[in-house]
Amino acid sequence: MNQKLIFVVDDNVMFAEMLSDHLGKNPAYLVKVFNTGESCITNLYEDPDLIILDYYLNDVFKDAANGLEILEEIRKEKRNPKVIMLSSQERYTVAAQTISRGAIQYVIKNDQAFDNIDKILKDLF
Repeated sequence: MNQKLIFVVDDNVMFAEMLSDHLGKNPAYLVKVFNTGESCITNLYEDPDLIILDYYLNDVFKDAANGLEILEEIRKEKRNPKVIMLSSQERYTVAAQTISRGAIQYVIKNDQAFDNIDKILKDLF
């Protein structure tokens, strides 16, 4: 079986590890966690199939780029992984902004986030 490589990019270490553990239960997925967008960009050579990217990446690391900036950097690369933007922001304008810049989906961080991501992955892969 050819595993799908998924990058989880979130500066909330606990959330990132919980999502990684959740996704890692599926043997079809190989999950790698990055706590900054910059570290994700550095590792794009691994050619991930999907990146789950937090909208606010500079809560912990104040000088870090935010999710939209990282999304734009990802889109500049020759590789073109699918990106799901993840955020606690429930405003439509934020979701629309991320989709217009190249995210395929926008998932709100709430108690249904993991289920919503599972549904998206089932449709993708």
